Amino acid sequence: MTGYVDSHFHIWRQADLPWLVGPMQPRIFGPYEPIRRDYPVTEYLEDCRPAGVTEAVYVQANWAPVRYLDEVDYVSRASDEAGFPIAIVAYADMLADDARSQLDALARNPRVRGVRMQLHWHENTLYRFSSGPDLARDPRLVANVARLADYGFSFDLQVFAGQMAGAADLAASCPGVIFVLQHAGMLEDLSPGGLAAWRDGMTLLAAQPNIVSKLSGLGTFLRRNDVSHIRLIAVQTLALFGPERCLFGSNFPIEKLWTTYPELISAHLAAVPEEAHQAVFRETARRVYRLRQD
Repeated sequence: MTGYVDSHFHIWRQADLPWLVGPMQPRIFGPYEPIRRDYPVTEYLEDCRPAGVTEAVYVQANWAPVRYLDEVDYVSRASDEAGFPIAIVAYADMLADDARSQLDALARNPRVRGVRMQLHWHENTLYRFSSGPDLARDPRLVANVARLADYGFSFDLQVFAGQMAGAADLAASCPGVIFVLQHAGMLEDLSPGGLAAWRDGMTLLAAQPNIVSKLSGLGTFLRRNDVSHIRLIAVQTLALFGPERCLFGSNFPIEKLWTTYPELISAHLAAVPEEAHQAVFRETARRVYRLRQD
């Protein structure tokens, strides 16, 4: 295998992110003082290149929603300046009455491959992001996500276990769209009941052939790089989806709070069976996000 593909990372300027300016806001990944600053593409490359990363996909980092095109332009300029291939998953308001004007604007940038609007909601307010638990069933969102097929865009799907039934229904309603499940379903409850709910939800999602699962952000709730925990999630996810529907992604610089990039990818390489490495660390991401071909 020649090089790894990182299917989920962020670069940013502190001034552009509302949650990095002003008073500290609680975040799902805990205190974040060390990354409360600019994180440019040059630093990302210093972090990831020692691990052998050759291509990457930037996933939107919650700029102010009205500046969704500014975020895309910023990442495109960074890619040009660094000479490093970066595809983009951008933000669009999928609860708009009709998102096509936003999608038209995004489609003018050839680096854009998909859209993410985070839908995750949790009873624990520290883990809550969206306005309600059932947005995947909102008719406006269903209609707008279905429209992504006309642009060749994927939808990066971010939900907790309790929302997975609605997410599976969304995917079934939009068969022309590839859905990329963020962080392998964001397992946050490691009790027997929590694990069972996650497995049941993941089984529903895996039954939809247009959903793939991203092995990323797996240390978010532990706040450490734990090989045994990564293996727990990776083995079960691979059993449900198969290697051709699983892909690796970092969550840098978030994970820089507790690990280095080489340590992160080493843990994932150890957790994923070797026969699945080619698909998980390279080919699935290349296919799903339409990256360059050798």
